[in-house]
Amino acid sequence: MSTRAKAARIRAYGPPEVLVFEDIDVAAPGPGQLLIRNTVIGLNFVEVYYRRGTFPVPAFPAVLGNEAVGVVEAVGADVTGIKVGDRVVYSDDVHGAYSTFCLYSADRVAIVPDGISDQQAASSFLKGLTARYLLKETVKLQAGDTVLYHAAAGGVGQLFIQWAKTMGIQVIGTVSSPEKMAIALAAGCSHVINYRSDNFADRVMELTGNIGVKAVFDSVGKDTFSDSLAVLQPRGTLVVFGKASGNPPLINPFDLAPRSLTLTWPVLPVYVATPQQLASAAEDLFQAIETGIINVEPSRVYPFEQLIEAHRDLEERRTTGAAVLIV
Repeated sequence: MSTRAKAARIRAYGPPEVLVFEDIDVAAPGPGQLLIRNTVIGLNFVEVYYRRGTFPVPAFPAVLGNEAVGVVEAVGADVTGIKVGDRVVYSDDVHGAYSTFCLYSADRVAIVPDGISDQQAASSFLKGLTARYLLKETVKLQAGDTVLYHAAAGGVGQLFIQWAKTMGIQVIGTVSSPEKMAIALAAGCSHVINYRSDNFADRVMELTGNIGVKAVFDSVGKDTFSDSLAVLQPRGTLVVFGKASGNPPLINPFDLAPRSLTLTWPVLPVYVATPQQLASAAEDLFQAIETGIINVEPSRVYPFEQLIEAHRDLEERRTTGAAVLIV
């Protein structure tokens, strides 16, 4: 028996207005699946990429959305460890979260602990898992290391910085405005550079005594790529994980040789590819939330019906931190 749901779908790529609310039928859960009634939906810039067509959707019409928290309404055959009434969170890149109900694989969700609210979980699962693998798995960092993080006032950035500070890692952040400088400093940056008024490469080298940083974490792409390589110390690592300003320029691998630099573009799905990896990462994230290592309260809360406005704010970079939709 299917369930009637209200979903935001796109039938073509384009501006926020291509998102249209429609009634859809969601099938009963099959083997290994859950029927989830979404309560809070997380907003992430990657969904702008899919709406614009920067990243392709599998087919039209498409229900976007990669992250949500909800209540399990029905359980398919062969599901163990999860029951009707459990609160669960998910964030895989499979779309479908912009809906009041959805089907999801039971081995790709995490049960939300009692001490974490729906809003906290929806605002932090994708961003928190991303911050975690960047900080703990892409580069071998240790107390005393200094790194550079671009877009430091963003949702992932604030979690990364808070977490890094508790590990004794110093973070130099870059932002685009004085207001965002204050946010990044409050999150725990040791220094913050406004790249609109200062050359960040010059400032980083000044701040590090011309040594450079051990790693750069760059989701901006084209505009920051070359200077990010320039500020790395010998054997440093450039971690590119987004391209908000466009594709980075092509590079000859031999250009990395003089300082033995490493260039990588990691993606979250590879780091949580198995149910065991996802469960371990989620446990670490939830512990960081519950012990106060990271603050995951959303900075912007919209009703689900204001999704188009929320996308405009995302696209125009009027949001800092995390934003969520209340269903």
